[in-house]
Amino acid sequence: MSALWSVGAGLLLLLLWVRHRGLEAVLVHHRWVFVCFFLLPLSILFDIYYQLRAWAVWRLHSAPRLHAQRVRQIQEQVREWKNEGNKRYMCTGRPGWLTVSLRVGKYKKTHKNIMINLMDVLEVDSEREVVRVEPLVSMGQLTAYLNPMGWTIPVVPELDDLTVGGLIMGTGIESSSHIYGLFQHTCVAYELVLADGSLVRCSPTENSDLFYAVPWSCGTLGFLVAAEIKMVPAKKYVKIHYEPVRGLQKICEKFTEESKKKENSFVEGLLYSLDEAVITTGVLTDEAEQSKINRIGNYYKPWFFKHVENYLKADKTGIEYIPSRHYYHRHTRSIFWELQDIIPFGNNPVFRYLFGWMVPPKISLLKLTQGEAIRKLYEQHHVVQDMLVPMKSLEKSIQTFHVDLNVYPIWLCPFILPNNPGMVHPKGDEPELYVDIGAYGEPKRKQFEARASMRQMEKFVRSVHGFQMLYADCYMTREEFWEMFDGSLYHKLREQMNCKDAFPEVYDKICKAARH
Repeated sequence: MSALWSVGAGLLLLLLWVRHRGLEAVLVHHRWVFVCFFLLPLSILFDIYYQLRAWAVWRLHSAPRLHAQRVRQIQEQVREWKNEGNKRYMCTGRPGWLTVSLRVGKYKKTHKNIMINLMDVLEVDSEREVVRVEPLVSMGQLTAYLNPMGWTIPVVPELDDLTVGGLIMGTGIESSSHIYGLFQHTCVAYELVLADGSLVRCSPTENSDLFYAVPWSCGTLGFLVAAEIKMVPAKKYVKIHYEPVRGLQKICEKFTEESKKKENSFVEGLLYSLDEAVITTGVLTDEAEQSKINRIGNYYKPWFFKHVENYLKADKTGIEYIPSRHYYHRHTRSIFWELQDIIPFGNNPVFRYLFGWMVPPKISLLKLTQGEAIRKLYEQHHVVQDMLVPMKSLEKSIQTFHVDLNVYPIWLCPFILPNNPGMVHPKGDEPELYVDIGAYGEPKRKQFEARASMRQMEKFVRSVHGFQMLYADCYMTREEFWEMFDGSLYHKLREQMNCKDAFPEVYDKICKAARH
């Protein structure tokens, strides 16, 4: 009883303090208070709900049976839109705050919202080595479903809440992408409801133009209702080798060298300053030295990027065995390194042991509760960007990131880019090795100005035939955007399938110059 009185008294004092300081002041300058006391418990409730729902669907085997019915409901909504006279564009009815993208999409308020409640795994085909899923299936949900069966998918993008639909309509990457390519390159078929209400399946051999045009289109060609993704056998552990490297030229040479080795199941670089990095390589295995097993995903463990940094500080190499699912979601608990700006003491051992089981807060809830003041603050003094550039331009690109942003750590993730049709492909006729350079945090560059700095960055990326991930803020003009991306197939299909009255152009949907 005394414990309850203590908790009650503490909450009362907290509420009085919030009232004294003002809610907006607390949310902006002491956001950790709101996150720790409200968003973390709420995030746990969200997780419990979705886990119970997934378990119920699995027990009742209802997903395949209800899928066709739900798709028909989507078709009916589209036909209803047609009968209303095509007066406004369509978009998914999923609230903008539920997406992992930090961009605030205002188009939901003016477009016809089509409700798409598709969030289940439909079928695991072991003979074809393919899993068929609905678009709102998350990476955490999918790996939890497949791993006990002995399967996984080739590219498991970081963060549990990333969805299949978002990774197809946008893009996704992981440290296995130097072998398999981007997430879209591991997909073998899509099913879409088009602007006329028809249901279409597309693959490399069936409606192939649509298959190659869908990735990066951000839902502007049709509504994704199912996808088929390749599976690969899962193994118990990833044998990780950590190697600190100093000197920018040596970092780039080592990273390129390891990225070209197909025997490496995983390759990742964490750049802690302009000339200090740790290159990690991993190999899937079922055997492990017991003394070197590190269950890094346990709630009380140090954040992964901090754990890796210890090898740099000690200036020593190291080998560990990480359970494979822990490895796939190694950056989830700290949202890469974004959580250190929200909960500055989040990696403290005391906090991890007492409250680490509640971390991380849902990104969707962070968006929902950020308010206009925080949104403007983040927009002007915070960057979350992934730029995809040819590996041959890595050194020059890092120097550009340092001059224009000066944000560390920087994430380096290699990927092979095949010369397929669509919006994103290499300049030549052959597949080319690229690298994702991810910058997440507060720029340390003096006189940083979001729009000017990012336009300078985008200009550089275009100059080396690179690409900007479309989940983030984009400041390009329409001409610059279509200079970066190949719109020939995309525009051809929008014309053929009468999309122009049904969906906005991808540029109008995602770029700040079009949205403001």
